[in-house]
Amino acid sequence: MAKSKTVYFCQHCGHESAKWLGKCPSCQQWNTFVEEIVEKSAAAVPTWKSEQPRGAKGNKAAVLHEIDYREEDRILTSDAELNRVLGGGIVRGSLVLVGGEPGIGKSTLMLQLALQMPAAKVLYVSGEESEQQIKMRAERLQQSSKANCYILTATDVQEIFRQVEEVKPDLLIIDSIQTLYSQRVESAPGSVSQVRECTAMLLRFAKESATPVFLIGHITKDGAIAGPKVLEHMVDTVLQFEGDRHHTYRILRSVKNRFGSAAELGIYEMQGSGLREVSNPSEILLSQREEAMSGIAIAAMLEGVRPMLIEVQALVSNSAYGTPQRSSTGFDGRRLNMLLAVLEKRLGFRLSMQDVFLNIAGGLRVEDPAIDLAVIVAVISSQQDLPVPADAAFAAEVGLSGEIRAVNRIEQRIAEAEKLGFKTIYISKYHKKAVIQGNHHIQIKAVGKVEDIFGDLFG
Repeated sequence: MAKSKTVYFCQHCGHESAKWLGKCPSCQQWNTFVEEIVEKSAAAVPTWKSEQPRGAKGNKAAVLHEIDYREEDRILTSDAELNRVLGGGIVRGSLVLVGGEPGIGKSTLMLQLALQMPAAKVLYVSGEESEQQIKMRAERLQQSSKANCYILTATDVQEIFRQVEEVKPDLLIIDSIQTLYSQRVESAPGSVSQVRECTAMLLRFAKESATPVFLIGHITKDGAIAGPKVLEHMVDTVLQFEGDRHHTYRILRSVKNRFGSAAELGIYEMQGSGLREVSNPSEILLSQREEAMSGIAIAAMLEGVRPMLIEVQALVSNSAYGTPQRSSTGFDGRRLNMLLAVLEKRLGFRLSMQDVFLNIAGGLRVEDPAIDLAVIVAVISSQQDLPVPADAAFAAEVGLSGEIRAVNRIEQRIAEAEKLGFKTIYISKYHKKAVIQGNHHIQIKAVGKVEDIFGDLFG
């Protein structure tokens, strides 16, 4: 019988301690240590198949220019949004973690992926639902008849690997990693040691068999993926599935990706028959208005390599209390305060005693500095109650001295605005003259100071 020992783990970051501590020395969180019983032999054999040798290749140092490099072998799915977020398809042998709030559609997304790959053999492992529940969801997706998908309801990792050896799948999906447990570790499923042990075994399986593995992960009330932080370091790709359960649109965001860009974005629409890909998100992010309204400006932004036009909404009103409110949804609140200070210092707009509310329509969270110009235009439009022309778009960064700064990939932003029928786009005058004087059907106005654009818009 293997000897066991008692260890204390931080439930926030996974820090290990021989005794209980009130404050974690690693992540500085309080009251996060939980006692767990760990079998000593568990750490010695973290493999998915203990009798399998590690392989003939040794750990020999190699000169960089002598290393044989080839492109990663990828599996293309019928989901164009998922392919783009992953960097061009599923990499063989990769470990992908998908996190999101309860009920947001993580299981639907993964089951839809399994059902849309009839040429590949997929093993869908669920520790949360029964076979009948999964079958009912597959019937709703209306794709179960042509799918080569195997369903397994199990939580024991050893049992899962026995089924893997029998089925030999081309893709393995685990729903979810917090429900799995290994008999090597004497602790409850979802604990730090269990999550770390099970993930290590799945990682070893993915790399040795070149089989891609998708893990569905729960999140905490703070929005972080539940379990130790080392879980996100172990996997190759971390995807965040975001959205409001009361709205139809969902956003698949790449947080970490070793095989592609970590700034990509995919948009889906939740329907009764599953998730539908939204190929042109600009059309759904722009509201259809019959009359001009103040406080609304259109910004041309980039998410990864994808240009999108979004609607920036601002509301400025007199403060009913002594301290004015500053509230922003989908935009950094500190940057909003900086832009308001620029308007007050450089242009003389008195906003210090007024409430300012800012909203990015569509539920997006934006970090692109190119929407600065649209933000200040929307704020002044609301304060002065003067509407912005509905066919005008904005793409520029605003500096502390009130200058309009250039942004990257301006050609893609101009092309997206032109495609959607906008007549005018305001950019920085510091862009190349070839861009400004190019063969475009949209009018490009280059400005250098915020005073210039307000004079042109509002007179």
